[in-house]
Amino acid sequence: MRRTVPLAPIIVLGLWSVFLAACSSDGDRDRAGNERPRETVSLVFNGGPSGGTFNYFANKMSFLITNGVKWLDVMARGSQGSPDNICALNLDQADMAILYAGDAFLGLNGRLECQAGRLDRVRSLAFLYGAPAQLVVRADSDIHSVFDLKGKIVAVGNAGSGAALAAERLFRHLGLWDQVDHRNLGYSRAAADFGAGRVDAFWVLVGYPNTSVIEASTLAPIRLIDLHGACVDFGFYDLYPFYGCTVIPAGTYDGQAEPVATFQDAAIWCASRELDEEAVYRSLQAIYSPEGLESMRAAHKAAWSMSLESGILNLSVPMHPGAVRFWSEAGREIPTILLPN
Repeated sequence: MRRTVPLAPIIVLGLWSVFLAACSSDGDRDRAGNERPRETVSLVFNGGPSGGTFNYFANKMSFLITNGVKWLDVMARGSQGSPDNICALNLDQADMAILYAGDAFLGLNGRLECQAGRLDRVRSLAFLYGAPAQLVVRADSDIHSVFDLKGKIVAVGNAGSGAALAAERLFRHLGLWDQVDHRNLGYSRAAADFGAGRVDAFWVLVGYPNTSVIEASTLAPIRLIDLHGACVDFGFYDLYPFYGCTVIPAGTYDGQAEPVATFQDAAIWCASRELDEEAVYRSLQAIYSPEGLESMRAAHKAAWSMSLESGILNLSVPMHPGAVRFWSEAGREIPTILLPN
């Protein structure tokens, strides 16, 4: 006798299978391909000290992501700078941040001081811009080389910031650290004190043109000091291979008639490894869309370094899976050393 199977269970099971298949293929879209509503996810994006390029980028990127991804609400937050941001990501106190590639590399390899211990939870998303070291003096100053800083008062950035640590690395390497009266002043305060004659020189590690250097140039005529020569002659690049030479073009600042050679770090966009892959992927889409890049470039000249072609240059720590997905789809070949482990 032929057995008859009730039709209703088959229909129910079939519909359930279709539902599961649809969910497994794309959990964020319905069967018609429309994006499913998601609960809003709030993220913290760490920038840097007041007056620095980190803050310009963090503020603009947070705005673009929030407006470009319906379910992400990103809040920009100031910080002490790159080392502070590395610790915040490692302790899950921030979701995204801007770092210097050099600090990220040193942290991953246990060579950066931080209360968070091992700094192995930071993942890279994209290269943003080069961050040249800029040593600013008055145009009529008797300081003509980095070695003329002996006995001078030099503002080197906020305590614990990436700028201050980079200054200390260079000055210690050149035997100058204990011969310079170095002051931990943020960029805006340094520019004001420079204009008032309270410091002889000040140091920034940022994309150019920098607002604090521009401010200083309105208070007194300025010059920039060549740092590249000393870096080459004394093997600074050999000890810190993540630094490289760059040239600040003539005319970048008022009164700067000649190009100036210096060294630079790279500002990179990073995230906690715990951050959702889809959140990272969609954030990259928002920033690297034609509209996103146009908005970034309108906000700061340093953003002209950003492109789909340059996006994975100068990264010094493994990439986030969401970034691997985005850049692979953009046609970039991910170096093995940057693949998540």
